[in-house]
Amino acid sequence: MKNAGVAPSAAENDMVAKKRRSSARGAKLTEYQRKRDFTKTREPAGDPSSIARKGRSPRTKREPKLQFVVQKHAASHLHFDFRLELDGVMKSWAVPKGPSYDPAVRRLAMEVEDHPIEYNTFEGTIPQGEYGGGTVMLWDRGTYEAEDGGGADALRDGYARGDLKFVLRGERLHGGWVLVRMKRPGRPQWLLIKHRDEYAMSDRDVVDEVTTSVATGRTMEDIAAGRKRRSRSAVSAASKKTAPRKKTPARRAG
Repeated sequence: MKNAGVAPSAAENDMVAKKRRSSARGAKLTEYQRKRDFTKTREPAGDPSSIARKGRSPRTKREPKLQFVVQKHAASHLHFDFRLELDGVMKSWAVPKGPSYDPAVRRLAMEVEDHPIEYNTFEGTIPQGEYGGGTVMLWDRGTYEAEDGGGADALRDGYARGDLKFVLRGERLHGGWVLVRMKRPGRPQWLLIKHRDEYAMSDRDVVDEVTTSVATGRTMEDIAAGRKRRSRSAVSAASKKTAPRKKTPARRAG
C-alpha cells in the first residue's frame, strides 16, 4: 500500500496519462464504430486500448512526427478524404473537389467523424450498402507539423479556433496549408487553402493529373476490380514523376 504522502513517480504519472489518452481515443471513435459493421467491411475497427502515439522521448525531447493521409473515395459521390493525426486519432474532412495548389482556390472541406490511426493504410472496397460504400485509394501520405513550429499544442489550438495552419511533407502534397472553419449552422464546414509559398502554383491541377495510388500504383478501376499492386519500381517512378517541385527563383541579369 502506498504512503499517502509519497508523490507518484514519473513512470506512474506517465501510465496514468497513457490510460487517459487511451480512454479519450476510444470515446472519439464511438461515432466511427457505430456507423460500421466490421463483420462486413474490411475497414479497421480501431483498438481503443492501444496507444497510437508515445510521448516525447526523454533523450531527444522531441514529439513524434504526426501523420497525414489523403484517400480518394468513390462513395455516393467522388471526393477526397483529408486526414490529420491529432491526439491519437485522424481528424477527418471530406473534400469534394480535392486539394488544390492554387492559393486563390478555396476548397470546401466537410468535417466528418474521427477515424482510427490504422485507417492510414486502408485501400480497397467498402461493400455497397455499408456506410461509405465504394472504392478507396491511398492518394497521398506523409508527415505534417504546425506551421509555426509549435507542435501538437499549436495544432490543437488552431483546430479549436477554426484556423488550423500546417505544413505537409507528403509524396504529392507539400508546403503550407490552412483549414479555416466557416461560421455556418449545422455540420462543421471548413475551407482547405494552399498558402503562397515555393510550392504554390496555379497552372497544375494535381487532382486531375495524379490518378494512381501512392501505395500500390493502382487506379480506382484496378482497386475496384481487385487487381494486384504494381511493382515497387513502377510505384516509385510514378511518385517521383508526380512529386511537386519547388519554384526556382529567376536569376537576375548581369
